[in-house]
Amino acid sequence: MALEAPAWPAITPAEAGAVLARFPASAGRPFTLAWHSPRPFSAAVRVEVPEGTFFLKRHHARLRSPATLAPEHAFMAHLHARGLPVPLVETTHDGASVLAQGDWTYELLRPVPGADLYRDRQSWTPFLKACHAPAAGAALARLHLAARDFRAPARPDCPLVGSFTILPAPDPMAAARAYVAARPALAGWLEDKGWQSRLAALFTALGTAMADPPAMPSPLQRPLWTHNDWHPSNLLWADDNTVAGIIDFGLATQTSALHDLATAIERCAIPWLDLASADPAACAQAALGLIAGYRSLVPLSGGDLARVIALLPLVHIEFALSEVDYFIGILNDEAQAMIAWDDYLLGHAQWFLSDAGRAFLGALEQGAQA
Repeated sequence: MALEAPAWPAITPAEAGAVLARFPASAGRPFTLAWHSPRPFSAAVRVEVPEGTFFLKRHHARLRSPATLAPEHAFMAHLHARGLPVPLVETTHDGASVLAQGDWTYELLRPVPGADLYRDRQSWTPFLKACHAPAAGAALARLHLAARDFRAPARPDCPLVGSFTILPAPDPMAAARAYVAARPALAGWLEDKGWQSRLAALFTALGTAMADPPAMPSPLQRPLWTHNDWHPSNLLWADDNTVAGIIDFGLATQTSALHDLATAIERCAIPWLDLASADPAACAQAALGLIAGYRSLVPLSGGDLARVIALLPLVHIEFALSEVDYFIGILNDEAQAMIAWDDYLLGHAQWFLSDAGRAFLGALEQGAQA
């Protein structure tokens, strides 16, 4: 399957040269642009200089500002200081980790070790090897352990962030209405879509994952800064099939460990781009492999596992709404907004109500209890 066309124009050599001149690590050095990322939410290019390699990323200012990128960079620096293989963010001559110029914001990152085995595959491609699932689970556990003493508040509101405010609310529909109302472009686009009744129907059919909170909440439900976009193409791999590098913290903010684990399963275990090929047993094995790797470092109680499985059918809804807001509010792309709403938000949830989706959840529940 072909990679999705980027939404933003590629970074040109002239543009890159002007930006690189503002960073001491690259200023005045000859460079070549070796590879342009195909990902749709920002423009990124690998920059090669005589001393090494950088990744230059460019965002539209309405998508990422210095204020919304600063917490992401602080989180990455925290993880790096605790030994995790995440990118180091370079600073400008003025000591800033973000360069703002007109309609654009730029960040310059050092590479991380490992082979980019999923570089030419669509995001959310399932694991190429069975052994990658437990390796990814163990790496996610290491990230959560390292994040426990990162005390920053949740990221400021901006599009394309994996937040977690609707499902854990006492009244998820009220929380969904508040989420939509705070985003005028999203609210306007949804106005004639019958969105409240459709979302309420999903809550009724699939249950609200945070309903009836336990008397003793698990530590893994506590607020925690998390990656929120854990899938194979955001991981780099060592020769022994362990995770050597972790990239793309663009969706990171404060959620919880259980939310992040459920998101990882939802994005890693199910072939969303080719659902006709989905084998519920194989999907469950991938999910159980990821869980096994996670449990090798962080204990998961029976209640934790039940909560993760309950979260799965709806864990994507907040980011899906954020995608709609991005496509309609920033790109004014009606077609992509409809895909995010119909195929992603509604379609993913409805799959869990299908025979295949129910079989997957059943196999996952049975395997988790074994």
